[in-house]
Amino acid sequence: MTTSKIAMIIPCYNERNRLHLDIYEEFLRVSPVHFVFVDDGSKDGTSDFIESFRRGKEDRVNLLIQEVNQGKAEAVRRGMEFAFGRDFDFVGFWDSDLATPLHAISQFMEVLTTRPEIDIVFGSRVKLLGHDVQRRAIRHYLGRIFATVVSTLLRLPVYDTQCGAKLFRVGPYTREITAQPFQSRWVFDVELIQRFIKKTGSPRAAAARMYEFPLDSWEEVGGSKVKPFDFFLAFRDVVRIYLSYR
Repeated sequence: MTTSKIAMIIPCYNERNRLHLDIYEEFLRVSPVHFVFVDDGSKDGTSDFIESFRRGKEDRVNLLIQEVNQGKAEAVRRGMEFAFGRDFDFVGFWDSDLATPLHAISQFMEVLTTRPEIDIVFGSRVKLLGHDVQRRAIRHYLGRIFATVVSTLLRLPVYDTQCGAKLFRVGPYTREITAQPFQSRWVFDVELIQRFIKKTGSPRAAAARMYEFPLDSWEEVGGSKVKPFDFFLAFRDVVRIYLSYR
């Protein structure tokens, strides 16, 4: 893949029965990626399961434990702060259920290593010919409405802010945008992008440093903690984020 040092944050909450650690183990054999699992107050033995997995791999796998559930946003933020304090060149986060296959990390890295002006690459679930994006219709249409609102408020031509696969080049901008807790537990991705816009000075400047990668494949995995009603709460949070960063 690359000789660069890469850390991928994996937020987990009651994922004992959805974590396919055999896939992570196989990926460790063929890539230099370092995994940082963050257990966000799980009650189902998730942390014990991961701790057992990391034995003998302590140099490639870390486990951080939040005793109380604080939400995905804080789990990701804590994991990224941990990674930023180490000697990594690139830090990202990935949904633990592997809805986005791990091989996409190498595709993201290809963008970051060949285009030095890009600081952030994030997956985009675009249904295109030749791409296998499997998503329930209701989630797809609600997602399109949500994305349109976000794109309008941020003044960015962004297609998909909520895909749980993102990779960052370590630098001043990316360190600063995760320095403080996020306002929203679930749509923190929007706030993260809004912070990046503030740091770079304008939506146009931010857009020149971000890249949306259309995923070859993505599969919605059953058992998600996100429910349809949460989309309405997400709209509320987006408005709050917009007003607080104007």
